[in-house]
This record gives sequence, C-alpha cells and structure tokens, in this order.
Amino acid sequence: MPRPLPKSMSITPAAATRVQEMLDARGKPSMGVRVGVKTKGCSGLSYLLEYADAPLPFEEVVEENGVTVRIDPKAVMFLLGTEMDYVEGDLESGFVFRNPNEKGRCGCGESFHV
Repeated sequence: MPRPLPKSMSITPAAATRVQEMLDARGKPSMGVRVGVKTKGCSGLSYLLEYADAPLPFEEVVEENGVTVRIDPKAVMFLLGTEMDYVEGDLESGFVFRNPNEKGRCGCGESFHV
C-alpha cells in the first residue's frame, strides 16, 4: 500500500491566532500570509513570512485553524512536513518552524540548510 504524501505544512492553534491578529491589525484585506525561504545567513536558507495580497501560480494553500497560509512554490520542497508555531517567551516571541527536512542551523539560529 502506498504511503500518503506528507502535508506541505501544518499550523498550530497558537500560530493561527497570531496570523489572524496580524491580518486584523493590517487594516486592509488580505488572502492570508505566504511562507517562503530565501538565501540568507551562514547556513544558506532563512524562512520568509509576508502578507499574501495576490495568488502566485502553483502555490500550495493550507487552510487550518481558521487561517490561510500560502506556500511559495519555490519553497514547497524545503517545507514539506513543517509545523508552523508561534511561541512567546520572557525575552522574545515569534514564529517557529519545526522542519523535519533541516539538516542543521547556524549558531545564531538565523538560517538553516537541508
């Protein structure tokens, strides 16, 4: 029996709440947020999060926990199976990507490689 394909990305309730807060505070309609990767840092890749105002051809769309997250088509292969979360700590808060494809991160945590 063939194995099911991994979900392109999952969104935790905490991440969905934060995305919705960002969209509500933006003050203009949006299709959701888009996740991508860009070349940056000493390990090679960094996560990119931006507002999605128009669809991109061939992008993946994940609707979970009441929000829509669009995945840049150039980033899908790097993000398969990734969980997007939002964490708040004493000194910092932000989105966290738990990516099973990561093979390593730079010392400061700004970039990763697969």
